[in-house]
Amino acid sequence: MDLRKLKTLIDLVSESSISELEITEADGKVRIVKGGAGGMTAMAPMMTQMVPANMVSAPVAAPAAAAAPVVEAAAEITGHVVKSPMVGTFYRASSPGAKAFADVGDQVKEGQPICIIEAMKIMNEIECDKAGTVTKILVDNGQAVEFGQPLFIIE
Repeated sequence: MDLRKLKTLIDLVSESSISELEITEADGKVRIVKGGAGGMTAMAPMMTQMVPANMVSAPVAAPAAAAAPVVEAAAEITGHVVKSPMVGTFYRASSPGAKAFADVGDQVKEGQPICIIEAMKIMNEIECDKAGTVTKILVDNGQAVEFGQPLFIIE
């Protein structure tokens, strides 16, 4: 990834309300995380390219290394898995003080909203793709999620 593209991504993250951005391309993966004190923080060793002092971007491990833990976790999961259809931030409720869309033990119907994923300042309601009982919630509220990441287990 060239320096101009990286700088543009850092500027987009710093000027927006998103806290984290991860981009995967053929030549590698970059993850930009906004720090709590107003700067960017790195999730892996710093890149050698020049970036502003208050902003740091870092490459993340190769996709093959990142896929290994997911395979092990998938072996432990029983029941229907509701997966994230996009990259974004996972929210269990429509607003911070609101009741969660779905809790462990709740009966859910196909097509019922069970969470929200915020992507590029757009709140996307994620609907359940199978009726059943929520047996496990695999993601914490406010956590960044990847495309295809398991969110819920329904039996």
